[in-house]
Amino acid sequence: MTDAVLFVHQVGARALVAFAVVLGVWGAYLYFRRAALTGGFRSSFLIMAGLTAVQGLAGLIVFIVARPHNFNLLHIVYGVFAVLFLPGAFLYAQNGTKRREAVILAGAAWIVAIAYLRGFATG
Repeated sequence: MTDAVLFVHQVGARALVAFAVVLGVWGAYLYFRRAALTGGFRSSFLIMAGLTAVQGLAGLIVFIVARPHNFNLLHIVYGVFAVLFLPGAFLYAQNGTKRREAVILAGAAWIVAIAYLRGFATG
């Protein structure tokens, strides 16, 4: 079971990096075109936030069951940051203009892409 959950955690990490980069590019494109975010962008952002929480749960299961020997606390810090930051950024972006929402959510996507990559480096 541990191998399967570890596999999900590893593949999920790669998918989330790609997801965050796509959302970062999409949001930046909308921002520079002075366009409002679409419902598709918002729902994709929320899906990414949800998948980040599932990713964290998979990592927690691996940590509890396997007790990795080469464990680095920063790996968990980056994960917890992403789980808390994404919904916070989404809620914060709701107050203000549509252009402000675009720049906040696009920036949040780029920030968590960096956090995911840092998670790779410390994992």
